[in-house]
Amino acid sequence: MMVLSSCAVFAPDARDDLNADLPEQFTLYSAEGADATNRWWESFQSVELNALVEEALTGSPTIQQAWARLAQADAVAKKAGASRWPSLSAEGDGKATRNSVDYTNVESYSLGLTASYELDLWGRVKSAAAAAALDREVSRESLNTAAITLASQTALSWSGIVSQQLQTELIRKQLEANKTSLELVELRFRKSQATALDVYQQRQAVANTEARLPLAELREQLLRNELAALLGRSDFQTLEICATNLPSIGIHDANGVKLPSIGIPADVLANRPDVRQAGLKLRSADWSVSAARADRLPAIRLSASGEYANAEISDLFDDWYANLIGSITGPIFEGGRRKAEVKRTRAVVDERLAAYRETVLNAMKEVEDALVSEQKQQDYLTALERNVELSRNSYDEALNRYRNGQSQYLPVLVELVSLQNLERDLVAAQTDLLQTRINLYRALGGSWAEELNPVESQKSEPSDEQDLQPVTLQTLENGDPHEAVEKN
Repeated sequence: MMVLSSCAVFAPDARDDLNADLPEQFTLYSAEGADATNRWWESFQSVELNALVEEALTGSPTIQQAWARLAQADAVAKKAGASRWPSLSAEGDGKATRNSVDYTNVESYSLGLTASYELDLWGRVKSAAAAAALDREVSRESLNTAAITLASQTALSWSGIVSQQLQTELIRKQLEANKTSLELVELRFRKSQATALDVYQQRQAVANTEARLPLAELREQLLRNELAALLGRSDFQTLEICATNLPSIGIHDANGVKLPSIGIPADVLANRPDVRQAGLKLRSADWSVSAARADRLPAIRLSASGEYANAEISDLFDDWYANLIGSITGPIFEGGRRKAEVKRTRAVVDERLAAYRETVLNAMKEVEDALVSEQKQQDYLTALERNVELSRNSYDEALNRYRNGQSQYLPVLVELVSLQNLERDLVAAQTDLLQTRINLYRALGGSWAEELNPVESQKSEPSDEQDLQPVTLQTLENGDPHEAVEKN
């Protein structure tokens, strides 16, 4: 035993340089620290949006599947952790035999306990349990990712519905204005102050505006159906959106929702569940390699049993016997199966290392994209508002010249079409700015799914079996994740 205990236990090395090449700050913005992005939708100050997001995070089939997967991974981790403890089983036997030759009966009864335990000299069982515990935390981060995605999708659908409602209302107002202009042109035509071409052109403008209404209503209904599905509602017709305006978004606007403090790239990566998930998958693969390497060495197993046995059940506890058995098994020839498993698990490590780096790059890209998109969209919105103002002045001037008989109707029609297109573009640009902010919040990540799920926060009965402790990135870097399994 002294010789065996001197052998080194397989364990993966710590990975301290995964994010060594991160930039010190983002391209456009730098800040002293990152704001907490939990429950970010509340910053839009919409009671309706808050209720919809919370409904989605509790009633959506997507989030319910994520919770179920976490429960499965938790059970697998507990099952793997149980392998580190001895097993104890009870056995009972009763047998009666009748001889047809001499008509004699033979009875025997036994009752006993059997225990078995594997000495984990090389850390195989410990490594497998640690990998399973990390896989459980992978499922937890997958849940957080699903919650972030679901919250952002709900906010995007809600903002899209509000935008389409505004677009539809704007089209109806434009239609009424075009019909009023048509009445004016027809009146002037009856007075020989306008041509038939002016009437036809204005009627065409009315028809074009009318044609926009069905498409706007279609897009609004499709977005309602999408939002109802996200919420987990089966009756799509009951969903009503009462908001009449989009939240104001601005970088320098005192009345708008301010840009959150981004912090440094390391802050973002620590707050992104998909990055944490990729890191946990990598560490789980490291422990799987250790388990595969340890599996190539001999295994020592101990078993003990105690049993009462007698031919009469009344005298069952009079006779007993016990035994203790130790066995050692090890591979001699297996065609390279265990060696191939080590090679396979190492290839999995290489794959997950590349996947982690890809996840980090995508996370950085998403934040950079959201930041530059918000800045440029804000600049575009400012220019568009100025353009709408100038177009309205041009239309008013063209209309006054036409009424005074100083020009034909064509300049009025051109300015009218241009103004109405710009008004619709303005609503779309405001929506794009809001949705860009939502995408920024999604890119910043967060971990707040458990706060909003009643199933997790209201567990029915306490169990005698202690739950596995969560494994964090700090635990992965500074300690052994199998310590969580030891507490099970």
